[in-house]
Amino acid sequence: MDFILKTPLSLVVLILGIQLCSAQQGKITIEQDKNIETLLDIYKSANASTEHYRIQVGFGSFDQAQEIQMEVEEDFPELPSKIDFDSPTYRVRVGKFKDKLEAERKFLEVREKYPNAMLLKPKKST
Repeated sequence: MDFILKTPLSLVVLILGIQLCSAQQGKITIEQDKNIETLLDIYKSANASTEHYRIQVGFGSFDQAQEIQMEVEEDFPELPSKIDFDSPTYRVRVGKFKDKLEAERKFLEVREKYPNAMLLKPKKST
């Protein structure tokens, strides 16, 4: 009889103990300066409207573009590279040059390794 009373009581204590342990909840509040959102909007709009000279080093299928990009990243690790889809091919483009002179200098260097490279002028905003 003593065993029967202890078992349900032990079971109730065990269940209450589990509920109390798992009932811990936390709340995180992040306080952020309201000017941060304004600064992020300014940054995004400035980058969206800024046009850059780019160097296209090759194009082809997605797999070919990935191979070209890996080669370019080894040859010119200081240049950011990107694969852009321009129907019907993928194009590998490197660099982001605001200055035409800087773009032309780097273009001459890249063209030594990639003779079919092309210097792309910035698109004009409409």
